[in-house]
Amino acid sequence: MPNYQLVYYNRRGRAELCRLIFHAAGVPFEDIRLDHTKGEWPGEWKAKCPFGQLPVLVVDGKMLAQSKAAARYLAREFNLAGKTSWDQARADMFIDEFDDISTELYKISHEKDEAKKAELREKFNADTLPRHLGYLENLLKENNGGDGYFVGDSLTWAGLGIVNVYDHLGGTDAPFANFPLLAGLIKRVRAHPKVAEWINARPQTPF
Repeated sequence: MPNYQLVYYNRRGRAELCRLIFHAAGVPFEDIRLDHTKGEWPGEWKAKCPFGQLPVLVVDGKMLAQSKAAARYLAREFNLAGKTSWDQARADMFIDEFDDISTELYKISHEKDEAKKAELREKFNADTLPRHLGYLENLLKENNGGDGYFVGDSLTWAGLGIVNVYDHLGGTDAPFANFPLLAGLIKRVRAHPKVAEWINARPQTPF
C-alpha cells in the first residue's frame, strides 16, 4: 500500500473531506497538521507545495495539490467515487455544489466589515442556503426515493461531502429542519462505523 500523508493546518477546512475519505475507507495515513504560530507554515512546506498553498496530499513522496483533486483521487483509489462513469460524474456534480455552499460561507467568514458580514449572513440564511439545500433534497429524492444515497446504492464521497457541509454549517440539525431526506442521509453517513469513529476521535478544532 502507498504511504499517504495529508498536510494542512490544525483545523478541518479544505482537508477534512480527504480525512473523511481515508477513515471511511479504513486506510491509514499521516495527518500532518502545521502550526503557523510555531513557524511550521510557511516553514519548509510552502516552497515544496505545487501552488504554494495547503492542503497537499503526498503519495509515496509525490505531491498532489488542490483539495478537490486530492479528494477525487482518494475516492477513486478507495472505491468511493461511484461504480459507473455516470455515477462518478454525478458524485462530482454534488461535490461541486457543496463547494458553492462553502464558497459563500468563506465569503462571510473573511468579510472584515461587521455590518457587511451581518448582511451577507442574513442573505445566506434566508435565501442562499435554503435554495441550495432544496436543490439537493430534490436530487436525493430522485435516487430511490431519497432513503439511500446521492449516487447509486452505496456510500460515495458525495455522501461524505454533505457531512462536511453539515460540519461547516456548525454541526447542528437546524439548517436541515425543512429537508428531512438530507437530514436522514447525514445521520446515516455519520453513523457509518468508521466515520463515526473518526468524528468522535478527531481533534476538536475550528472548521
